[in-house]
Amino acid sequence: MSLELLAIIAVLPILAALVLMVGLRWPATKAMPLAWLIAAAAGVAVWGLPVKYVAALTLQGFVTAIGILIIVFGAIIILYTLKYSGGMETIQHGMQNISRDRRVQAIIIGYMFAAFIEGAAGFGTPAALAAPLLLSLGFPPLAAAVLCLVFNSFPVSFGAVGTPIILGLKFLHPLVNQAISDVPGLNYGNVEQFNLVIGQWVSVMHLGMIFILPIFMLGFITRFFGAARRWSDGFAAWKFCIFAAVCFAVPYMGFAWLAGPEFPSLIGGLVGLGIVIFGAKRGFCVPKDVWDFGDESKWEPEWTGDISSSNFCEFKCHMSQFRAWLPYILIGLILVLTRIPELGLKGFLSAQNIAWNGILGYKDVSASIDYLYLPGTIPFTLVALLTILLHGMKGEAVKKAWGESIAKMKNPTIALFFAVGLVSIFRGSGASDALLNPHGYLSMPLAMAKSVAAITGSAWPMFASYVGGLGAFITGSNTVSDLLFAEFQWGVASQLDLSRQIIVSAQVAGGAMGNMICIHNIVAACAVVGLSGMEGTILKRTVWPFLLYGMVVGLLATLFSFVFFPTLF
Repeated sequence: MSLELLAIIAVLPILAALVLMVGLRWPATKAMPLAWLIAAAAGVAVWGLPVKYVAALTLQGFVTAIGILIIVFGAIIILYTLKYSGGMETIQHGMQNISRDRRVQAIIIGYMFAAFIEGAAGFGTPAALAAPLLLSLGFPPLAAAVLCLVFNSFPVSFGAVGTPIILGLKFLHPLVNQAISDVPGLNYGNVEQFNLVIGQWVSVMHLGMIFILPIFMLGFITRFFGAARRWSDGFAAWKFCIFAAVCFAVPYMGFAWLAGPEFPSLIGGLVGLGIVIFGAKRGFCVPKDVWDFGDESKWEPEWTGDISSSNFCEFKCHMSQFRAWLPYILIGLILVLTRIPELGLKGFLSAQNIAWNGILGYKDVSASIDYLYLPGTIPFTLVALLTILLHGMKGEAVKKAWGESIAKMKNPTIALFFAVGLVSIFRGSGASDALLNPHGYLSMPLAMAKSVAAITGSAWPMFASYVGGLGAFITGSNTVSDLLFAEFQWGVASQLDLSRQIIVSAQVAGGAMGNMICIHNIVAACAVVGLSGMEGTILKRTVWPFLLYGMVVGLLATLFSFVFFPTLF
């Protein structure tokens, strides 16, 4: 069978998910199982894979998904524990009293606070948390949702303590080791060193938009939601935007380059948030005029939903700000202590794992779960338990927090199981064993890679990030986008003799920017601000910053590939 036809068949599961979720508005819980079924059928009927082998690959994907779901649960349990302890409302109360200027509030909450939440929790929690906070301060629901979705982009590559890179690129590790052995004198040391290098390049690719995005979005908001409909009203706060970007970017870049992918967004958001709040309270770089959205009675009908800013609840302070923030402080400290090898905890925790070797008798199909090293266990779930004592939670509040967290796991569990199972079939379809791959076909991602490489040629760096964005759009996760397309990107780079570091980094950056158009995130944001049913309206607005983001990342990837680092591995 021709390479082009193989590529067309390989893309069918992705196309099916796209049509079902976007065109027919199916939930991922229904779309991803069907997409997996199409991939499994293609593997058996076209690639000639044994049914038992496809089942083994699927089980391998399920085990990988369990590891991701542990992190998801940890993120959710922290959120709901703070919700029912009163800690989250206390944090929100403190946020209300910093500045009356909506532009300043948008940067502090949508840009900086959400970046910290993304670094600590990830998985769509920042938009769902920050949007209602902006709503309570007087933002139109539509503006609050759009702002939080767009700003939930550059922190995502390092979200949930580096999960998109650490877990998202796990299927690249054999290819990395092979490439290292094939290049004389190349010494990465290990896969962790590769993850560090990818994180470094990703931080550089995000850097431009870290400065551009806040200025653009303030202009966007004042143009489409302001009484005067002027871009210039938002651009007038450019000094505060630059101030905030510097406060975030310095620790963000520093940790990306020196410590690894776990900490950049977490530390960048936490340090930046503290400095920006301190500066805002003292009027540093804050515009002299105070900008607002104007009289709510003159807002356009589509700006509001079931919940209006005027009747939204006023947040109360249930404890000191220190006690409210203490769980997040503990998360940061524990992450640092468990990720620095010299302290000894990292080696111990990462050695504790449950392994499944030779799944269904296939020796090359294995998977494992590092149950203590996953951040969902330590520190997320651990800190959630400690918070019960720290915040003096009563039994009924604890029961509600855990009950709602467990209930929230149903849909992501179904979607992730089949999404990652599909990825496992994709990557296992090109087995070297003739008994497993009787036709000797390339794997599904590599078949797509070679075909795409033939069409785009050397222009591929301009488009690589959009593929990552498409993956996040379909699957709802930067991590799963990387699992799905990292080998594809590696294959295109190898085919075109481009730097694999740069192209894979563009994939990771693209998966992050895809969060602003991700259907899952849009649905979640709509739900918390009372805009259910208006997902299409929001997507029409977030697609423009998404396209701008991809152009900036594509330009950087092109420059790095052909001008500055043309010989980089």
